[in-house]
Amino acid sequence: MGFSFKTPPSILFERGSAARLGPLVADRMKRPVFVTDQGVISAGLVGGALESLRESGLDVFVFDQVVADPPAQTIRDAVAAAREHGADGVIGFGGGSSLDTAKLIAVLLDPAQSLEGVYGVGNVKGTRPPLVLLPTTAGTGSEVTAISIVTSDDQRKIGVVADQLFADLAIVDPMLTLTAPRAVTAATGIDAMVHAIEAYTSKLLRNPVSSALAKEALALLAGNLIRACEMPDDLEAREAMCIGATLAGQAFSNAPVAAVHAMAYPLGALFHVPHGVSNALMLSPVLRFNATVAADEYAELGQVLGLGADANAFIDHMVDLCRQSGTPLRLTDVGVNHNDLPRMAEDAVQNERLMKNNPRPVAYEDALRLYEEVL
Repeated sequence: MGFSFKTPPSILFERGSAARLGPLVADRMKRPVFVTDQGVISAGLVGGALESLRESGLDVFVFDQVVADPPAQTIRDAVAAAREHGADGVIGFGGGSSLDTAKLIAVLLDPAQSLEGVYGVGNVKGTRPPLVLLPTTAGTGSEVTAISIVTSDDQRKIGVVADQLFADLAIVDPMLTLTAPRAVTAATGIDAMVHAIEAYTSKLLRNPVSSALAKEALALLAGNLIRACEMPDDLEAREAMCIGATLAGQAFSNAPVAAVHAMAYPLGALFHVPHGVSNALMLSPVLRFNATVAADEYAELGQVLGLGADANAFIDHMVDLCRQSGTPLRLTDVGVNHNDLPRMAEDAVQNERLMKNNPRPVAYEDALRLYEEVL
């Protein structure tokens, strides 16, 4: 067997580390653009980090217009603002959308590259300025992945995949997740669990390192999701979720996700359903569909969770965790009706970047049926 495994060169996991961000990055940049969103600012999470940066003598420009499923125009606006500031580094601070936006800003500060030109796999050219990422949710794993997701001008969620998107430094401060509302904790936690599950069954690039990380990630996430939802101030549960999300991010950045994500993307692009909720909606039908060929792997994951070597018990447990967390389980709950399904199925199967990783091929008719199962 031969394989490669890539991850950021440096990860700092430490309570309170965001409040000393300045000294951690001062030797890397002097005029950073700080990328975040209004929700993170309203939650009062950025104050300590920004104060630390300014106390360290950095000239910080704050771009706070990131929105969920960031549209291509938001990326272009952010790049233009960062260029005008003369940014020599990028700091992403927030959920997956903010971190993905920060990554794209970093690689697009070079005017020789356009957003449309980097869509897909391996299309980023050259180098970029320093990039530091701090997640405020335990979910996307974006702080340790080489992937950014953007909503194109024609309302499709498109991936940008390139080694240049790996951060130079990922700072994981579990204190930043304490104020996350239950719905956010649930959705992002389920997103991370799906990362682990799909990495473990990824058809093309699964390897011993990604599989080991996926199993450890799933044990931490599944074992602490409901506790974090019901006791949001439980720092130990929050830490476990943060570690699990980061490990899952490392796993799926090397052994890519598959049909659950491919079928979740149209829900985000067309209906603006939060990404974790979209994954929760599609998890059950896709797992049951895949079980005809991936039962052994699902049984192994069940053993990790103390369920015994039973693929059906594992799938049932995942569905029960989604139910206990309070996430919607029917497409009608998020505004989808039967007339929407053909377009969604078409968009999902066209996502070859993800579908090719699924343990079982998914045709248009399969995708349509899987959506119908949870309508």
